[in-house]
Amino acid sequence: MQEFLVKNLGFLAGFLTTIAFLPQVFRVWSTKSTKDISIWMFLIFTTGVFLWLIYGLIIMNNSLIVANTITLILSLSILIAKILFK
Repeated sequence: MQEFLVKNLGFLAGFLTTIAFLPQVFRVWSTKSTKDISIWMFLIFTTGVFLWLIYGLIIMNNSLIVANTITLILSLSILIAKILFK
């Protein structure tokens, strides 16, 4: 039972922190405005997410792998928009 709770806690945490990016992604791509977004913050954040993904792959932790793969895609889409919509 404890293993089930811990595993699902990881998935819930990953789900919530991942979907938190969706409103920003939708707003950036719909308005084509990234004026108030710091490219340095997103570069550092995206690098950190990538490293969390690598860590998750090394330790074979599915919640880390899934959450950080999706978050990496969302974060990269904001970085790409930041570059394209200057």
